[in-house]
This record gives sequence, C-alpha cells and structure tokens, in this order.
Amino acid sequence: MSGVQSVERAFAILRCLAGGPAGVSEVAERVDLPKSTVSRLLSTMQVLGAVEQSGSGNEYRVGDAMIDIASGALPGRNLISIARPHLVELVESLGETAGLAVLDGPDVVYLDQADADNPVQVRDWTGVRIPAHMASSGLVLLAHLSKAERERIFDVPPAAVTTSTTVDAAALRRRLGAIVGRGFEWTCEEFLPGISSVAAPVFGGDGEVVAAVHVHGPAYRFPTEGAEAGIADEVVGTARRISARLVGQLDALAG
Repeated sequence: MSGVQSVERAFAILRCLAGGPAGVSEVAERVDLPKSTVSRLLSTMQVLGAVEQSGSGNEYRVGDAMIDIASGALPGRNLISIARPHLVELVESLGETAGLAVLDGPDVVYLDQADADNPVQVRDWTGVRIPAHMASSGLVLLAHLSKAERERIFDVPPAAVTTSTTVDAAALRRRLGAIVGRGFEWTCEEFLPGISSVAAPVFGGDGEVVAAVHVHGPAYRFPTEGAEAGIADEVVGTARRISARLVGQLDALAG
C-alpha cells in the first residue's frame, strides 16, 4: 500500500467516524475496504491518538488528537476541546456518563461523551441526533430559542417514542418556559425506557446558549432518591464553568 493511498484510506475512515462511533465491520462496509485493512489502519490511528475505542471497546470514535488539531485550526472556538476536561470531572464526581450537545433544527446532536467506569453503561451517543423534545439537552436548548424560532419547531407536531414523551404542544410550551427560570431539566424514560438524564445550558458570547451539558444513566440508579437537586447543581455548575472558559477564549480571540 502506497503512502498516499494509506493517507486517503485513513482520511476516509476519519470521515466515517465523524458521523458517530462504529465497529470495524461497519467502517469497512461504509468506506468499501477490506476488514483486515480497516482493522490495521485503526490500530495505527489509535496509537497516534487519531481514534479511540469507545466504552464498550467494540467501536471506534474520533480521538483527542484530532480534536486538538481542530482546536488549533480554530483557536479558542472549539467547544469540544474546551468542554472535555469538565465533562471528565463531572463523570468523576457523579459516577455517570456526561455529554455535550447542540441544537440542529428540531434535533439535538451529541458532540462528545465522557464515559463512566460502570459495569452497566449507557451507549456512546457521540454523533447521534434525536428529536430535541425527547432529551434533557434538547429541551434545554429549545427553551432558550427565541419565541419565533421555537414556534417554527412546533410546525411539525412532536412525536412520541415512549409513554413519557411530552407531545402536547401546550404542555411542551409550558415546560420550556419553566426550564428558562430553573436553569436545568430532568427527563426520565422520555426517549429510551430505563434512562434518566439532566441537562443545563452553556452560554457563549452575547449571552446566547450554544450547547448543553448533560448527565445520564440507568433510571434504576440515576438519580438516587433525594439526590436530584444536588446532581442538577453540579451539572449547572459544570455548564457555567464551560461557559466562562468559552467566553474567555472568544474574548481573547477578539482582542
């Protein structure tokens, strides 16, 4: 295999993983390469930090080295790079998986995830998009849209995937209004049975909400009874620290 060909194939694999974690077989199918070739390239890229294995060890995702490169291309503006150490701290504090998400139209897109070391883990959602009204991050982000933007989202009636999903437009409007004042939102089994989540907004320049930080885990253990308020406070605090770093980086860049 020539050097140029190897680079082209490695780049194709990175583009594939930019859409979300995938196993060797899935990557091989997507990039139309032999499984043995993809496995060999992934092993080399993992050593270099370009990719890393997700929590289960069966899938690969884009690694920290690529995030650092992206951060260098846009100094101070790489949200993932800024948020990552704070997500790790949140995981260490709460013992559950933490993530970062942004809004894209009516959907929430998961940008990054820091996994907890638990025998029973939540899947890696990096790169996945789901309807925003079903997820704690999505609800937080919808709540901070302008009234006109929010109403455009309601042009398509909200769909339900579980019996707990809020689909009534009037109830959803009331819920979004309450989130702004509260500063966080919990969901329980609204997108997936057995999963609970809490999220808080990340603010950028001019006070706009640019992302949401969330923590989620199996509903049977998260949250523990009576711990909801304390957990929400930690998530809000983490979101505020990320906001402060993000705004500081942007101010420095503007200066």
